[in-house]
Amino acid sequence: MSLRLGALSLIVPDYDAAIAWFRDALGWSCQEDVAMGDKRWVRVVSPCGGASVILARAATPEQHEAIGQQGAGRVWLFLETQDFTAQHHRMQAAGVMFEQAPRHEPYGVVAVFRDPWGNRWDLVQPA
Repeated sequence: MSLRLGALSLIVPDYDAAIAWFRDALGWSCQEDVAMGDKRWVRVVSPCGGASVILARAATPEQHEAIGQQGAGRVWLFLETQDFTAQHHRMQAAGVMFEQAPRHEPYGVVAVFRDPWGNRWDLVQPA
């Protein structure tokens, strides 16, 4: 039996704003948006495949405190591309703020950015 990571959840303050950011900034689409009483099952996916992201609206004080801190200040989400330059420019045009200029590392070209909630991501083109 083989296993793969199918999805991960990202705590957000608002479903619709999060869907819009993934669509506009990253070029992803909303694959599922199902009402479930006072919450929704919202899944966003990259057009290139890979694990999807379940958008989970914060419902408790503890969850609200965790917004933007799921990686405890570290980069914890790694967005891979085959064309770093094109994606970097597209994301900047969509308003994504990068923390630094792109740099070359042994594992590839990389730059750190934050989503609107403060989570740190790497945009990386593997070597």
